[in-house]
Amino acid sequence: MILIKNGRLVDPVRGIDACMDILIDGEKIKEVSCFIEPEEAGMGPEDRIIDAKGLVVAPGLCDTHVHFRDPGLTYKEDIYTGAKAAARGGFTTVVCMANTKPSVDNVETLEYVKNKASETDIHVLQAASITKGLSGKELTDMEELAKAGAIGFTDDGIPILDEGLLRQAMVKAAELDMPISLHEEDPLFIKKAGVNMGKISEKLEYGGASATAEDIMVARDGMIALDTGATVCIQHISSGRSVELVRLMKKFGADLWAEATPHHFTLTEDAVLKYGANARMNPPLRTEADRQAIIEGIKDGTIDCIVTDHAPHSKEEKEKGLAQAPSGITGLETSLGLGIKSLVQPGHISLLKLMKLMSENPTRLYRMIPVSIAAGNVADIVIFGENELWRVREEDFASKASNTPFIGWELPGKVHFTIAAGKIAYEA
Repeated sequence: MILIKNGRLVDPVRGIDACMDILIDGEKIKEVSCFIEPEEAGMGPEDRIIDAKGLVVAPGLCDTHVHFRDPGLTYKEDIYTGAKAAARGGFTTVVCMANTKPSVDNVETLEYVKNKASETDIHVLQAASITKGLSGKELTDMEELAKAGAIGFTDDGIPILDEGLLRQAMVKAAELDMPISLHEEDPLFIKKAGVNMGKISEKLEYGGASATAEDIMVARDGMIALDTGATVCIQHISSGRSVELVRLMKKFGADLWAEATPHHFTLTEDAVLKYGANARMNPPLRTEADRQAIIEGIKDGTIDCIVTDHAPHSKEEKEKGLAQAPSGITGLETSLGLGIKSLVQPGHISLLKLMKLMSENPTRLYRMIPVSIAAGNVADIVIFGENELWRVREEDFASKASNTPFIGWELPGKVHFTIAAGKIAYEA
């Protein structure tokens, strides 16, 4: 058994923000009350008591947008190291994207991921690709993949340009009652990916990616979602106009969801000048106006989920320079801290709302039962110091990669424990 005492329980599902004790027996929570006496609970010397005084006890975080690079690119990350990075960041559940090598467009590759995932300390789930080989030309057998355990569908990293094909996919996803998640960047409006088309790209003579590349796809796909009734998630939203489009589509009645990353609500295109390739990502960091629009979207519920788009790359790859380096940054180990620093501490949202965005809503999108700290529920829990500072250091990463602009930053939200299915997956 594990007894967590004196912690501040912050549970968005139950709407609780209060001091509570939590008793865990096996995989599940046995009791939640104001005071639990260890002896009365039947605890013995082999059991664990965690004093969480001054700490937050919350449902385990859920990241529905990660890249574990497995199979095929495991020099960057693999399922085991990705899971350890997730646990260090407070995540008990993650959903892996399908753009591996080979892509997860068949049951055999899906089973490979599931088998390795079963050996980790957290819940590692897998989305399947919408199209075969991520080619955008032919749909996968979505029904077969769903039966085999895929939790959703996405060609993340590659936009689906054929709207007829995408409509077919949405119709099928709606029949299966599963979400489709979309990477929204029309290459027609991209001269060179990874940097916003604007003052910084002009200064660097880089070319850049216009926000129009995202806006035009969001408008199109929002209308197709409305037409089909499918549950559609706009991935890693970066443009203020796209936020407004999602807001409008929701008013029309589309079952449209949107996710934002900590880097998009924390940094702007200026970060490229300071951090170089470690600030190169798709979609790119944009203007301060875009950043503020994303924050407003988070505040008013237009944006439903905070995800990391955890995208590990090797140091050698990122050292190739801005033009040649791959896009993306690691995110699992800094996400909670950046959420507190950029959203909670400035007063944009409450900690309870942050937990909703990082735990409850992502699980609801992917048709999972939201994690809640209540008797009888699976014990997926994170314990952290809301305002306790820690420094981001390359040598401390559990991930194989450390490609992030946040190295050296001092962040709040130090994670002390991550407990998944009643077992301690991470302890500081």
